[in-house]
Amino acid sequence: MLTLYNTATRKKEEFKPIVPGRVGMYVCGVTVYDRCHIGHARSAVVFDAIVRYLEYLGYKVTYVRNFTDVDDKIIARANQEGIDSAEVAQRNIEAFYEDMNPLGLRRPDVEPRATEHIAEIIKAVSGLVDKAAAYESQGDVYFAVDNYAAYGDLSGRNLDDMRAGARVAVDERKRNPYDFALWKTSKPGEPSWESPWGRGRPGWHIECSAMSSKYLGLPFDIHGGGEDLIFPHHENEKAQAEALTGGRFVNYWMHNGFVRIDQEKMSKSLGNFLTIQDILKKYHPEVLRLFLLSAHYRSPLDYSQEAMAEADEGLSRLYETLARIQTQLAVERPAEGGPLADLAAKTRELFLAAMDNDFNSAQAMGHLFSLARAANRALETGKKLGGLQTVPETLTELAGVLGLLSHAPEDFASEREALLVNRDGLDPKAIQRLVEERTRARQDKDFAKADQIRDRLVDLGVVILDSPEGTTWKLKG
Repeated sequence: MLTLYNTATRKKEEFKPIVPGRVGMYVCGVTVYDRCHIGHARSAVVFDAIVRYLEYLGYKVTYVRNFTDVDDKIIARANQEGIDSAEVAQRNIEAFYEDMNPLGLRRPDVEPRATEHIAEIIKAVSGLVDKAAAYESQGDVYFAVDNYAAYGDLSGRNLDDMRAGARVAVDERKRNPYDFALWKTSKPGEPSWESPWGRGRPGWHIECSAMSSKYLGLPFDIHGGGEDLIFPHHENEKAQAEALTGGRFVNYWMHNGFVRIDQEKMSKSLGNFLTIQDILKKYHPEVLRLFLLSAHYRSPLDYSQEAMAEADEGLSRLYETLARIQTQLAVERPAEGGPLADLAAKTRELFLAAMDNDFNSAQAMGHLFSLARAANRALETGKKLGGLQTVPETLTELAGVLGLLSHAPEDFASEREALLVNRDGLDPKAIQRLVEERTRARQDKDFAKADQIRDRLVDLGVVILDSPEGTTWKLKG
């Protein structure tokens, strides 16, 4: 039974789709004014893994993720660069794909842009005005929070407490300081569209309400995003949609936790962000993906070089396990049944149980590592290899649900080595020469020299692998 944590009810609930066998999911995408950082990557990877798992369970998923391509930040960046805001948006949408595609993200079924849905937005705003849920003031249109009794339910905030405890700047155009803009009068030079209230542009919150309802209908199953969107963005989305229709907007609200550096949320406003572009110069994309799934999606995730190195080593071990099994199976095919076959079947059960428990990817991956360790122990002893062929099948199938182990082991090793060499400034040819020199020293029984070369290689971050077939090496992450 699949359960998920519903932000709206603050508890885990059994997942029951509106239409049996089908799931409608909307996830808030990025505001395209700059390159993406790994906080954006976490949200994208988390919900990509959720879609993959729902499909693995047999659901037909309609996945919608938007681009906010008209916004104060985009306009500010355009003014700063002296170009059109549409050019800023398009450039950063292209950069989004450059950053995200290497992470193995599947394209959503629909990727709507706010500027392509102005008609739907104006219709929704007009409907709210007609229902007295919104009002026009000096060319702007505001949502009247006092006219929506359930305001604050999603975030757990009380409007009266908010008024009493907050310092909100006085805006004479608003009836209530917490009323929010549905439509804004555009300033000279800003993008604008004709509307019943004059030329203007949409507010941020109404964009998502209009686009999600167009493609998924109301209500729909799952609405997702980062936890920073709970208030005000998702609270306001919910208020608008439900005030307009009189019914439920979303059945399940899901939110991923922050990526943190030094215990602080990673964000552009704090200036402590790391771009995906920069990280992928040092690490294989699947390493970043594994890191982003290495904690439960609702928990904060602390970024550090140590954490990335651990993810790098962990993923390498899985690929090395696959490579070792391939080599063994090329020599001898063990019996179909046996301890490893039983363990692979048990691993599948445990993996599914972890993912059914609010998509616990961290626990699910732990079971994959346990299976890999057991296979390696069997290979080292040469005993209890029955069912060995089920191990790579199980590892690749289940890791594939998380978007991992999608490469041939030799291709991953080659790409990883190139990144490590680039990152650490090492020369593979020089390393190979040292390895060969060590081999000759051992053959000449000059063990002191061999040990000296080994220590030098260790200092360089090189792992020496001696076997009856010869000596190989790899770089430590």
